[in-house]
Amino acid sequence: MPRKLAIDLGALERRYHELSRKVHPDRFASSDVRVRDASIRATATLTRSYRTLRDPVARGLYWLELFGEKLAENNKRVPPELADLVFEVQEQLAELCDAPAGSDPARELAVQVAQRRAGLQTMIDARLAELDRNFAKWDQRPDEKMLTLELKAILSSIAYIRTLIRDVDRALENSKAA
Repeated sequence: MPRKLAIDLGALERRYHELSRKVHPDRFASSDVRVRDASIRATATLTRSYRTLRDPVARGLYWLELFGEKLAENNKRVPPELADLVFEVQEQLAELCDAPAGSDPARELAVQVAQRRAGLQTMIDARLAELDRNFAKWDQRPDEKMLTLELKAILSSIAYIRTLIRDVDRALENSKAA
């Protein structure tokens, strides 16, 4: 596959299956131990690579690594556009946890938190669309510094929203179990 961020997922999958058939350990079952071990390592590397490339977030993080960057650098705080949202969600989750189990307020809060969860998923979907647009720009002889900063901002935002979704899911699950 060419080294670029915007990739054809169908072509990626076809290439993965093609290479997988060539290096699969079953093809080398009667071979020397070193050949079998090499096949196992190649299969593991191929699978890891495929999983990284098919997931746009993992692909973006890998791209940063290729350029000697890390997401954590200059992205250690909540993105400013998400600060209020993070506070609101955490406050809402605390209220849900404090509400008496099975009470009307607890049920109402659970509905509100579930609605919040849907809104967070919409935000993730929007950020993933931004990520796709960022990826497309990399193939057009870009201003790498600007696109790297943009890529980091998008990935940071996705990471924080995913953390909120995880927290919301846990709170909703705990409220059902109580």
